[in-house]
Amino acid sequence: MPNHYPERTLDAPSPSPSALLDELSRAGVSYSIDTIERAEHARDWWPLSIPDVAHGHVKNWPGVVVRAHSTLDVSATLRIASKNRVAVTAQGGRSGVVGGAVPAVGAIALDLTGLNEVIALDELSSTVRVQAGVFGPDLERFVQKLGFTVGHFPQSFDIATVGGWIACRGAGQLSNRYGKIEDMVRALTVVLASGQVISLGGHGPRQAVGPDLLQLFVGSEGTLGVITEATLLVRALAPSERRGAFLFDDFGEGMAACRRIVQRDARPAVLRLYDETESQRHFDVKGCALIVLDEGDAHYVNASFEIVNAECVEATSLDPSYVERWLAHRNDVGALAPLWERGLVVDTIEVAGPWAILNSLQRRVCDALRGCQGMVLASVHQSHAYLDGACLYFTFVGQPSGDVTAFYRDAWDVAMDEVLRAGGAISHHHGIGRNRARFVADALGDAFSILEGVKTQLDPHNILNPGVLGLGGDPW
Repeated sequence: MPNHYPERTLDAPSPSPSALLDELSRAGVSYSIDTIERAEHARDWWPLSIPDVAHGHVKNWPGVVVRAHSTLDVSATLRIASKNRVAVTAQGGRSGVVGGAVPAVGAIALDLTGLNEVIALDELSSTVRVQAGVFGPDLERFVQKLGFTVGHFPQSFDIATVGGWIACRGAGQLSNRYGKIEDMVRALTVVLASGQVISLGGHGPRQAVGPDLLQLFVGSEGTLGVITEATLLVRALAPSERRGAFLFDDFGEGMAACRRIVQRDARPAVLRLYDETESQRHFDVKGCALIVLDEGDAHYVNASFEIVNAECVEATSLDPSYVERWLAHRNDVGALAPLWERGLVVDTIEVAGPWAILNSLQRRVCDALRGCQGMVLASVHQSHAYLDGACLYFTFVGQPSGDVTAFYRDAWDVAMDEVLRAGGAISHHHGIGRNRARFVADALGDAFSILEGVKTQLDPHNILNPGVLGLGGDPW
């Protein structure tokens, strides 16, 4: 977690009723009503929670923390919760940054980190079966010993679980090569609100048996069911790697080069472009830095870099050591909590859109953020590129003189308004959680009623993560 509660007694409300706890005990489910444990499970990495934690404020006390160790434990817990109409929030590493793992008040915080087994690797089919509570480093160590990689390396890699990756539709930093998590999932085991266990996928790389029900649960953030097991693609460890770095005078020129690279079918694993502010901060250069890394078969990597070099011929070449500088600090978020505790409001907003709107979108969002009273800076980088568009990743820093929460909400409101007006996607890989829930109906338009209908069918009593995705409860 980004920071810790002060060493004093927290004023905790009563835990879940004894009748509910007795039912969990009879079902053989492990749980805790310890005050500190309940407090810790009341939050994730949502930056807005940092000042609350520093002052010992817990806004969303769960009634009990259930520690599941199997799919049967999850099934029993959801059956009991459904019977008693008690909300449940599934939690893994709680590394999300939009409040998706923050429980409703009085809810069951369902800790899935006890589902920590890598079950089997199928070397012939290039897949691995793994339980949802396995952390990224543990999974990667397992498959790398056998000569493979999953290739999913989000910034939260050390503290995020497989189930969290899937539930939030996450992306790794090498996703241009390996894909986002939805591209890797081949099978799921999901427990529905009723306690029913269902299996999805696992019958081949593609199928035409109606709509893809597996993908219904990818990105559902615990609102439609609880993922307990997954089968993911793996790839052979890359035998070759190349790195490069370039400097553009203008962010738009850099984006145009990225577009040309991917539209020529070169897909380097890392293709990250930074605006002037972020280039100065990360690399101490004036201009817009582009870092490129690719790995795989040497023939493929060399061909990819021929295209990269050709499309960056007008840029200034930088030493490839800039890539190493990025690699060394790419997961460092240690400064986040101290900044918040000093009164600075810091967060990131990742969105996506087609190439046709991205130049305008990056300017409009940055301008809108800079227009918020108390804003210190707003910057952007492009982090994931595709044939038809890319992800823009904004960072803002503010020092409001008044209500911190009001400033934070305003910053998000103006950014999301610009994205929606431009026709972009309000999230690329962080998901919706509680922070973005108020924008989902506008983002989905008339299709939002379909999502509401699915929620009603699968979770008629709204026990699963109510409020997240704008479903089953009031958004933040």
